[in-house]
Amino acid sequence: MANRRAAKVDENQSALVELMRAMGVSVAITNAAHDGFTDLVIGFGGVTVLVEVKDGSKPPARRKLTPQQVTFHGSFKGAITVIENEQQAVELVNRLKKVAALTRTDWNVGATAYA
Repeated sequence: MANRRAAKVDENQSALVELMRAMGVSVAITNAAHDGFTDLVIGFGGVTVLVEVKDGSKPPARRKLTPQQVTFHGSFKGAITVIENEQQAVELVNRLKKVAALTRTDWNVGATAYA
């Protein structure tokens, strides 16, 4: 098995995670997934969004997606975005809550794991 480097975590990630959780959103930290997968998976009301965190205080050249991230973002067919600051995190959570209120979908398809 090839050695993998530890996932690099942007300095603002902890604050953004804390903010979104305080707004009532579930947040799973997924930096270690590798292969271009996003830093976070957030969810509310049955709706999930994959979120890449970049540090908005860094120069634009230091906030670019890696080649693996570009590939993953381009091929993923679900909701995926990049956030850089608290304002964007709040906007994302507000949009997520609006979509969840509109869909109100029960995702249980009858698997026995839920019995």
